[in-house]
Amino acid sequence: MVRRVASQVHKQASRLLKAGYLKREPAWFQAVLEHPPLPLPARAPPSRSEFDLPRSLKKPAAIADKPLTVAYLEDELRKQFFRDHPFEAFRPTTLVEGGEIEDEHRVRRKAWTRLRQRTRNPKPEDAVRFALNLHQHHEMPLSRAYATSVAQFRSLRSEQEVANTIATLEAEHYGAEFEPTETERGFNKELEALKTWRVDERYDQNAIAARKRWKAVVERDQPPVPWTAGQEYVRLWREGIRPNYSPALTEPVSITPAGLSSSAPIDPDFMQVLQKS
Repeated sequence: MVRRVASQVHKQASRLLKAGYLKREPAWFQAVLEHPPLPLPARAPPSRSEFDLPRSLKKPAAIADKPLTVAYLEDELRKQFFRDHPFEAFRPTTLVEGGEIEDEHRVRRKAWTRLRQRTRNPKPEDAVRFALNLHQHHEMPLSRAYATSVAQFRSLRSEQEVANTIATLEAEHYGAEFEPTETERGFNKELEALKTWRVDERYDQNAIAARKRWKAVVERDQPPVPWTAGQEYVRLWREGIRPNYSPALTEPVSITPAGLSSSAPIDPDFMQVLQKS
């Protein structure tokens, strides 16, 4: 017999008796019919997650379920410092700088009252640590501690800048030659790139095309007439003599095997034509 649950055993036995598979009723058959087993409960529906429920059906989240915000005063000080000094983020640093955990400085806590006690060339992180030290160990308000740290940071940076400038001038006075800085190299590369936009006459396509054009070659039987600055032209105009620029078009022309022939000679100088006429 196929395995059945308790509520289905007597039903399967009844079907087997009707089909003639069982020749007689089992001893428990009538007792089970009089006292049938309890039916199984309906299958429980799968639990539904709350992410796809309407907002009105979602349970309010308990305050204890939310993770607490992790906040450090160093992060707030560091954020404010780089807001006030954005160019400090562009200072070049080495790849190995800050790669190891530093040993705790011997000047700390109550003994650390001036930023220059640790370094005369401070970094942004030194200013942040000094402001935090003033707030925690000297019971100074955070805003005042930050202002004090920033003032000393700027003072030390100013001293460092002046010292570097004086040392550079002194070295140049004694004949030292320094290589161009990264900024100067950038400007030099920019100037070289701009020079490529200048058109060289030797490679100018317009100039090359102009040199390759055909030019008229005038053969003169006599030396050219000297330049009169237009006076001869004005004289002829006043006398009513009109220049003829193309006598070959006004004279009869005949076509011969040798080429075109005209009764009037073609002279490129219209002044000579006028004088002959």
